[in-house]
Amino acid sequence: MKYEPLHGWDLTPKQAVALQRELRERLVLRPPRGLKVERVAGADISMSRGADTAYGGIVVLDAGTLKPVAQASAAVKLGFPYVPGLLSFRELPVLAEVWRRLEVRPDVLIFDGQGTAHPRRLGLACHGGMLFGVPSIGCAKSLLVGGHGPLGQERGSMAEIVHQGEVVGMAVRTRRGVLPVYVSPGHLMDLPTAVELVLRVAPRYREPETTRFAHRLVNDVRRSALDPEPSP
Repeated sequence: MKYEPLHGWDLTPKQAVALQRELRERLVLRPPRGLKVERVAGADISMSRGADTAYGGIVVLDAGTLKPVAQASAAVKLGFPYVPGLLSFRELPVLAEVWRRLEVRPDVLIFDGQGTAHPRRLGLACHGGMLFGVPSIGCAKSLLVGGHGPLGQERGSMAEIVHQGEVVGMAVRTRRGVLPVYVSPGHLMDLPTAVELVLRVAPRYREPETTRFAHRLVNDVRRSALDPEPSP
């Protein structure tokens, strides 16, 4: 898939923070009119502790059957340090190479990370959605900012995530009795649509199928790279 670069990646953390604030003003928090989701994708990254190479993957699923229809992966050397709140500058160069190799365009891309539930309201899903020009959602396993009230134990129970007086996402129970996931809009997305789509693609497990397939892919790719089978 082609995309137009938003900016260069040779940035200091201070420059990255300033760029996040600039990009936040260009974020669109509403889905395209008449959005029809026939293909939904998950994006994920895997890396070994202390390694300088990350393995990225995107898996596209049929939105009806939740079966994979396309996938791509890439191994890319990391160029940005780990800094809380600046994850997109570390991971998006990897996922950009994966996107370039992907042959089927998804209608929505779900990231294993934050969208607007972020200190500057521009998490990985927001930044990635802007970069690739695709409606995007953040679906994280933990909170980065804010808090929420109690939610019921039933699947579909939810509670607003509030940070500094602003609703930035939703804690969503995708399976009875398990911990919630933390959903927030990325780009070209709103919160109600993001929650609806995450529940739609998480019929059985805590994590959506998009994340499960992408996570499996990147771990397989990393293991294959680190432990190749011996030649006959």
